[in-house]
Amino acid sequence: MASQRGESLDTAEVRRKGIDKSHYLYIAVIAAVILGAVVGLMFPEVGKSLKPLGDGFIKLIKMMIAPIIFCTIVLGIGSIAKAATVGKVGGLALGYFLVMSTFALAIGLVVGNLIHPGEGLKLAAYDPSKKAEVDSTVAFLLGIIPGDIPVLPTLFAAILVGFALQKMGPQGAPILKAVGHGQVLVFRILIMIMWLAPVGAFGAIAAVVGATGFQAIVSMFTLMAAFYITCALFIVIILGGLLKVVTGVNIFKLMKYLAREYLLIFSTSSSEAALPRLIAKMEHLGISKPVVGVTVPTGYSFNLDGTAIYLTMASLFVANAMGTPLDLGAQVSLLIFMIIASKGAAGVTGAGLATLAAGLQAHKPELLGGVGMIVGIDRFMSEARALTNFTGNAVATLLIGTWVKEIDGGQVGRVLSGAEPFDEQTMIAGHGTAPAEEVETRRVPATV
Repeated sequence: MASQRGESLDTAEVRRKGIDKSHYLYIAVIAAVILGAVVGLMFPEVGKSLKPLGDGFIKLIKMMIAPIIFCTIVLGIGSIAKAATVGKVGGLALGYFLVMSTFALAIGLVVGNLIHPGEGLKLAAYDPSKKAEVDSTVAFLLGIIPGDIPVLPTLFAAILVGFALQKMGPQGAPILKAVGHGQVLVFRILIMIMWLAPVGAFGAIAAVVGATGFQAIVSMFTLMAAFYITCALFIVIILGGLLKVVTGVNIFKLMKYLAREYLLIFSTSSSEAALPRLIAKMEHLGISKPVVGVTVPTGYSFNLDGTAIYLTMASLFVANAMGTPLDLGAQVSLLIFMIIASKGAAGVTGAGLATLAAGLQAHKPELLGGVGMIVGIDRFMSEARALTNFTGNAVATLLIGTWVKEIDGGQVGRVLSGAEPFDEQTMIAGHGTAPAEEVETRRVPATV
C-alpha cells in the first residue's frame, strides 16, 4: 500500500509539472495571437510579410499527418478487437461511441452551415508549388521540412495492416507493440512541434489580419463563441437528455460530482489528465469495475464528441474563409473521413489540429492555407473540446452500466446527493489502479 501511495504521489508531482509547462505554452499562444493581431492592424504590410512563419508551422503539422494516421488507425483496429472480445459491454460501448461521434460531427456541420463562419475573408489559396514570391532564404528553410504524404492512401494502408495484424493473432502482437512504440515517438515529435505554435500563430494571425483587417478578428471570435455554445448545448441537451431518460440522473448533479476533474482538465486542456480519477469516481458512483474498466478507456480513444464538433466547424470555417465553401457532397465525404481519422486525435496536444489538416488535405489541399488562422485560436477552443469529451465519457459509463444492469442505483443517489463523498485518499492509495493499467494498452499516451 505504501509503495502504491508513493507511486501515486510521484505521478501527481509529474502531472503538476506538466500543468506548468502547458500553462507556459498557453500563455505564449495568447500573447502571440494578440501581438500578431496588433501588428496586422497597425502594420499591414509587415504582417503580410510574416506569412512564412505560419506556412512553416503548417508544413511541420502536415509532415506528421501520415505517421499519426497510420499508427492510430492500426492500433485503433486492434483496440476495437480487444473491446469486442470483452463481450456485451465492449460491443455496446463501441456501438454507442460510433453513433455519438457521428452525431457530434453532424451537429458541427449543421451549426457551421447555419452561421457560415469565416465567410467574407477570401484568403489566398495555399499553393505549395508557388515559390516565386518567396525570398530565397525563406524558400530554402521551408524546403528543409519534408513534403507531405498522401492521406487517403495512408489511411487505406493502415486499415489493411490493422486487419492483417488481427488475422495474425499472437504472431502479430510484437508488430502491434512496435507500432505502439512508434506512436509514442510520433506523438512526442508532435508535442515538440506544438511548442512552435506561438511562432506559427503570430505569423499566421499577423498575415491574415494584415490582409483582411478587423474582419478576421471578428470571424475568429464568431467561430469560438459558436463552438463554445454548441458544446454547452450538446452537453446539457443531448447528453443531459439521454442521461435523464435512461438513468434518471441529472446532468448538473453529475457535473458537480466531477467538479475537481473539470478544474484539472481546464488547467491542462486535456481530458487525459483526469483519466485515473474518472475511473475511480465511476466505480465509487456504483458502476461495476468491469464496465468501468472497458467503457472509460475505450471512450478515451473512440468517444471524442468535442473534438468531432470542432473538426467539422473548423473545416467549414477554413473553407468559407478561403472563398471555396464545401458543397453537401464534400461535407458528407469529409464527415465520413473525420469519423475514422478523429480516432487519432485522442488526448495529445496538436493531434486535433493535425487531423483537421489531414481532412482538408484529403479533400481540398488548397484549403490548407486557412489552417493558419485555426492555429491562433485552437488553444482557446481546446478546453471546450476536452470538457465535452470528458463529460461524454462519464455519461457513456453511466448509460452502459444501466443498459447491462451493472450499476447500483442506490449508490448513485447517495453519492450524487453528497451522502457518500468521494474519498481522495482512497483514490491516491490506488483505488481503480487495475483498470487504469489495463487502459495503457488501449489508449493514446498522455500529454505533457
